[in-house]
Amino acid sequence: MALAIFDLDNTLIAGDSDYLWGEFLVKNGYVDGEDFAKQNDRFYQDYQSGSLDIMAYQRFALKPLSEQSMDTLADWHKQFMQTFIDPILLPKAQQLVNKHKKQGDRLLIITATNTFITRPIGKRYGITELLGTEGEIIDNRYTGEVSGTPTFQQGKVTRLNEWLEEQGETLEGSYFYSDSHNDLPLLEIVDFPVVVDADDTLSAIAKQKGWPAISLR
Repeated sequence: MALAIFDLDNTLIAGDSDYLWGEFLVKNGYVDGEDFAKQNDRFYQDYQSGSLDIMAYQRFALKPLSEQSMDTLADWHKQFMQTFIDPILLPKAQQLVNKHKKQGDRLLIITATNTFITRPIGKRYGITELLGTEGEIIDNRYTGEVSGTPTFQQGKVTRLNEWLEEQGETLEGSYFYSDSHNDLPLLEIVDFPVVVDADDTLSAIAKQKGWPAISLR
């Protein structure tokens, strides 16, 4: 049994769930629309360029969660899934997930996006194990702070290594599927790196390294 690891945003789904959650909040008037949208756009551009300040971004993204009860957030997420996520689920991604399941592989999503947003999306594909950035929760409310290491760039490797030790797993025979050059640290340590609808930077590196490239669109 090998470990099949998947990035989520722009890999298993045809969009970025973190960015789209911001769009959802703005569209429904749950945040100050103009200011929030500007910041959301700026952080997303920083992510694409590889210059994102992950802690600053996560505090920005977690702040709206800290202002609502868990029940309200659950209701919001149901709306979000229906209006923003269901339309960008990818049948080919589901086929790839199913292929690894049939091979008896263990499936894991590792995403920089917080687990509140992403865990239900992973479950929609039938993947129950997920490592994402964790928002701190005290007395059943988000505080707006990050708990532990964000799963971004080298942080994905750090969190994966902790998980491997906890689970008694290894990376022998492992796969990792990703679209982003931000995931190079993790792509470089698995046995079978695969780039998926990759950004220009990752596409060029993949060609140099001879990594396979696929599309799930």
